Amino acid sequence: MRRLALALAFMTAVFAAPQAFAERLVVSLSNHRVAVTSSFVGEDLVLFGTIEPDPVTSPLRPPYDLVVTVSGPRETMRTRRKARMAGIWANADWREFVGVPTYLAVLSNRPAGIIASADTLRRLQLGLDNFLLPQRIGVDVADTVSGDPFRRAFVRLETQQGLYRESGTAVTFLTPTVFRAAIPLPAAVPTGSYVIDVALFANGNLAARTTSALEVIKTGFEQYVADAARDHGLLYGMATALMALCIGWFASVVFARD
Repeated sequence: MRRLALALAFMTAVFAAPQAFAERLVVSLSNHRVAVTSSFVGEDLVLFGTIEPDPVTSPLRPPYDLVVTVSGPRETMRTRRKARMAGIWANADWREFVGVPTYLAVLSNRPAGIIASADTLRRLQLGLDNFLLPQRIGVDVADTVSGDPFRRAFVRLETQQGLYRESGTAVTFLTPTVFRAAIPLPAAVPTGSYVIDVALFANGNLAARTTSALEVIKTGFEQYVADAARDHGLLYGMATALMALCIGWFASVVFARD
């Protein structure tokens, strides 16, 4: 009986162990640090990668599908809904989104909905409809269904600014195992650290997954002003007020009428 119990325990451990991936992803980004200056109008980054067997003796299983998710620094933001009250349009309701990405791009070689099942995409948070965007509802914080009006409005507004996007043609396979992905960064891209999640699929199943990162920073005079406002708020405020007074006095002298 003891031997039988040990055998059953061994078989349970073997079958319960997570399945090892047969593939391995190796990725590289064209630029890991983006500098934002006063003349910054946006930038297109390129993610290159290859698919290798892991271990070396494992066979590859093309054709593959790839989903790249780029998420920017997280913040808490609000979405307001206007309504007509007493003949005027005013904010009638609002919803707070807690710790959501300020930039979110879902890029793939074909629409994510035909790469894997809806349950798989939801479990892996792939696609704008499946990515968690928690809202504060009363005292609770939770994600809602993709059809929630506040969620739809939030995604629509971010998409209009180029900060949220989903493209089924942004990833290109140069060979069955070599790929490139175009990552567009708009002029209004937030500064901070970004996470790049790369998910590889074979026959609708997750075959491999890896991550990379990039950083968006301000440089030049803009960075100096931002640092001064953050680190020396009182002096920055006094200098700004003094500058405004001087400009106003100078304008009154130049444009004064005799």
